[in-house]
Amino acid sequence: MLDRIDPDKFATLIEINTLINSNYGDATALLTHIIESATRLTEGEASSLVLKNEDDGRLYFEIALGPKGREVKRFSLSSGEGIAGWVAERGQSLIVNDVETDSRFYGDISKSIGFPTYSILAVPMLVRDRCVGVIEIINKKGMKYFTQLDLQWLEMFATQAAIAIENARYLEKAKQEIGFLRDQITNDQGYHVMVAKSPDILEKLELIERVAKTDSSVLILGESGVGKELFAEQVHLKSHRTGKPFIRVNCAALPEGLLESELFGHVKGAFTDAIQNRRGRFELADGGTIFLDEIGEVPLRLQAKLLRVIQQKTFEPVGSSDTMTVDVRIVAATNRDIDALVKRGEFRSDLYYRLNVLPIYIPPLRQRKEDIPALADFFLKKFCRETKKQLSGFTDAAMEHMLSYSWPGNVRELENAVERAVVIAKEHTIGHKDLLIGSSGSGQDEYRGKNLKEALTIFKKHFIANALEENLWKQTETAKVLDIQRTYLSRLIKELEIVPPKE
Repeated sequence: MLDRIDPDKFATLIEINTLINSNYGDATALLTHIIESATRLTEGEASSLVLKNEDDGRLYFEIALGPKGREVKRFSLSSGEGIAGWVAERGQSLIVNDVETDSRFYGDISKSIGFPTYSILAVPMLVRDRCVGVIEIINKKGMKYFTQLDLQWLEMFATQAAIAIENARYLEKAKQEIGFLRDQITNDQGYHVMVAKSPDILEKLELIERVAKTDSSVLILGESGVGKELFAEQVHLKSHRTGKPFIRVNCAALPEGLLESELFGHVKGAFTDAIQNRRGRFELADGGTIFLDEIGEVPLRLQAKLLRVIQQKTFEPVGSSDTMTVDVRIVAATNRDIDALVKRGEFRSDLYYRLNVLPIYIPPLRQRKEDIPALADFFLKKFCRETKKQLSGFTDAAMEHMLSYSWPGNVRELENAVERAVVIAKEHTIGHKDLLIGSSGSGQDEYRGKNLKEALTIFKKHFIANALEENLWKQTETAKVLDIQRTYLSRLIKELEIVPPKE
């Protein structure tokens, strides 16, 4: 029992308990608040919350406060390693007021980050007698010793942290299961999940809300990989045709002869392999929407037939003289410059005007960077579920790397990069080297279209940023490794606009 009740400490405990019981939305912010309060009330110089990974048994620094907090989060401990490992393994609290005399102390982290450790107060976070992590307080201010009273108070904070972690895990699990079920329903119907945070894309979705209510043709423009098909789906889903078929055709995937049959169907004997009648995509889409991807690849002869479907809603299957009538909304998409195709006579101007009634341009990913964190997190959860791996997220350096990369392959390239990173990641978070993009991967796309001077600038920026990261962004040490003057390195950092990861 506590010998006396400190009003400030008691008030802090009540405050945190109230936050926990109010379904506080941000678990990380709540845990940080708990650790900050524990550090302040035990008069510690630094602190950390270390969580145990159930898959590999290692301890990872989830929250680290103090002068070297960011550097600490790079490390992890094996089971039983260091004082935190000892506490986690046995589920017992520990006061070590002279770490140099304690064989359990693991000093490599302190040496690596240049933060001297004299004393440690560590308590386990227990959930139903199972240790989920450890709270450590490093160095009591004024070179004082930690006391049993400090230990008792910290154990109370650890109990609250354990409750917060358990609540957060239950909530996260529930969210994942609900999201997974929602995605499954969506995927079973053939539709994709739309993830959008940037103002540009939210504006496009608002436009689609208005456009979808009409039956006019829609032309979606944008680079390869920006997700034009997803926006075509949204046009259909927001329209009165949502209960009817949504039929997709990749016009670039089929040669001219097969494409005509694919779109309009054929009758038995129309050509050598036509052994039976076949319904075309326009007939299948009757009452609904047909999505013609890569419309710029449709040959001129077929363009005339497409124009007739738009104008008269009629066509004849290949090899038949019988006219069919359909009620189909057309959504087309292309990554090509249709205006240039029209000028060169490769695309009919009358078809272009009929398709281009409601044009929607989807900007490339490099112009809507607000979407990158949300998309990366969505893909991370998706591939963790598929690979049955547990990864908590991306390091600051990895996120900075993704935000600074130009993504020539757009969302499709981002998805591939995250999938690859999930497969090869060895830590509980994805680091920038796991992504294999830019200078970390083949690096060729980033230099495409650049002259020698521009390419050298890109290489120099990545090379220096990597060197800085390996030396914990200490310019003096990095300059020594690069064999250049520190003042020159500082100038290069400013000129190349190299920004360290956010704390």
